[in-house]
Amino acid sequence: MQDGVNSSQLKEQRQTLRDRGICVVIPTYNNGSTVEDIVERALLQCADVIVVDDGCTDNTANALQQLSDIYESLHVVTLRRNKGKGAALKAGFRKAKELGFAYAITLDSDGQHFPEDISLMLKANQENPGALIVGERQNLEKMERSGGSKFANKFSNFWFWVQTGYNLKDTQTGYRLYPLRKLHGLWLLTSRYEAELELMVFAAWHGVKLVSTPVNVFYPPREERVSHFRPGIDFTRIFILNTILCGLAVIYGLPLRVLRFVLMILRTVYSLLFFSFFSLVVVTPFTMLYLKIGKETDEKKLRLHKLLNFMLRFIVFYHKIPGVKISIGNNSGETFEKPAVVICNHQSHLDLMMLLAVTPKMIVLTKDWVWNNPFYGYIIHKAEFYPVSAGLDNIMGNLKSLVDRGYSIAVYPEGTRSPDCRIGRFHQGAFYLAKSLGVDVVPLVLYGAGKVLPKKGRHLNKGIIRLEIDKRRSIDELNGMGTLKETASAFRKYYKDRYTEMCNKIEQNV
Repeated sequence: MQDGVNSSQLKEQRQTLRDRGICVVIPTYNNGSTVEDIVERALLQCADVIVVDDGCTDNTANALQQLSDIYESLHVVTLRRNKGKGAALKAGFRKAKELGFAYAITLDSDGQHFPEDISLMLKANQENPGALIVGERQNLEKMERSGGSKFANKFSNFWFWVQTGYNLKDTQTGYRLYPLRKLHGLWLLTSRYEAELELMVFAAWHGVKLVSTPVNVFYPPREERVSHFRPGIDFTRIFILNTILCGLAVIYGLPLRVLRFVLMILRTVYSLLFFSFFSLVVVTPFTMLYLKIGKETDEKKLRLHKLLNFMLRFIVFYHKIPGVKISIGNNSGETFEKPAVVICNHQSHLDLMMLLAVTPKMIVLTKDWVWNNPFYGYIIHKAEFYPVSAGLDNIMGNLKSLVDRGYSIAVYPEGTRSPDCRIGRFHQGAFYLAKSLGVDVVPLVLYGAGKVLPKKGRHLNKGIIRLEIDKRRSIDELNGMGTLKETASAFRKYYKDRYTEMCNKIEQNV
């Protein structure tokens, strides 16, 4: 067992891996002396392990059979004859897909890789969903390796950079996490060692993000090593493959990269122009004209809110952002007929659009830059939004009046947008407001807005935005949580758990 890792942490890790659709694939060929230990250690880290017996002729098959009798979640795929690592990986990926997994962590069975580093691959996957994670072996230059092995790695790194533009330090590592739905070129996949390089090249060409994460490595004494690398033949195969890939990089890979860049620019420019035109030419003039005719009654302002809600729902569900899937879930059956303080995690400029698409009876407490925004500042004022900087006590009377008219008040407890979509510290203001007004709290949990348009991002990415409306918490429940600080802490913990649940579910499909 890992130092400092207890059984409850391992249990939680195994559950998280399963929730995110991650399994382990171990190709093996005549590693009978090490495979049993590697598989058992892998099963300790991850409940779902697939071992591909690549036509082994030693005692590997017997060892795997004994392990299968003990571990129900161990799956063994047997190839009748040795076909090479590429073929073994392909068989393992096929089995993983059949079992419904979204990702596969691959590691070797010769003892070079540490199954305990599966936790590092999981962390990298959580931080970079949908990416191909490359386990960069640490202190590789200090290890006792042959000159051919050192040259092969440098040779591979250089040509990988030429073919893809990615500067990775360890392209020869077999410790990786593959997004199974984003594997390209499997039907072209070569059968042996060079297949792993091929998978990365095709992934990079098709826009799959490649991320390196440090992993440990162990090289036993030379006399104890079991290697199936054939320097002459395998170097020749790698050379031929790189020659072909360099040609394909010019006629296939480069055009794909240029096309993705152009589409990203077009997506961003189109969305910006549409938003600017819609705000300045349609919504703002219409609002000004509508409010200038007759008196600004409460009924008239409510109709304005309904109109804004209709237009935003049109943008979210019908016009849409190119390349972005947007949805709102309401399993709690919330109607917002009863006013509440609505709280939501804060990720992006797109958050406000999502909030106002939920219900017409929504007032949002905003930052000053939103209040003074040249595109929609006038509408914000007339819709009776208020800046947080005014101070809750100073605007409490106005908010009380809005609640009496049936409006809910939306607040971002984090106060500022998260740079990496993680749940930040919750301030107490939202809960002070709910208790002062004597209303319930309705939690909204947002996923993906900060990935489509990051806090410091300058362009729109493809992705998924999902907003889920959770069960409202009564004022009695709030009072039962204790002080404002304790209430804020309890809700932050709830949001962290709930957001993790959403990530695990959604990121299997990114």
